[in-house]
Amino acid sequence: MEVVKPWRRSSRGTTVVHQVTDAQPSLSDDIKRRERSYLIKMSIRLICLILAVALPAPWPIKALLVAGAVLLPYLAVIGANQRGATLPAGSDLTGSSQNEIPRHRREIGS
Repeated sequence: MEVVKPWRRSSRGTTVVHQVTDAQPSLSDDIKRRERSYLIKMSIRLICLILAVALPAPWPIKALLVAGAVLLPYLAVIGANQRGATLPAGSDLTGSSQNEIPRHRREIGS
């Protein structure tokens, strides 16, 4: 039986200790965070679109609202597809074991 060690040696010869606080957020938490962000951005887009049509304002303000309504869908999709971009400081992901099973993560909507 193989003994599981909570540490390993990195390629530089230093000992790397993994802690619970270094763990990534769960997949369901990550998806919830991305869905919430997407819905907020698309709600702001809808408000910009309604205000651009209904608000009696000068053309620079209407142009700004239209630009928000046009650019926000792009930003919302980019943000929704960006998974786990924040890694804890000092995490060493370069040396992976050949015995690890690849972790496939589903995208939103798939």
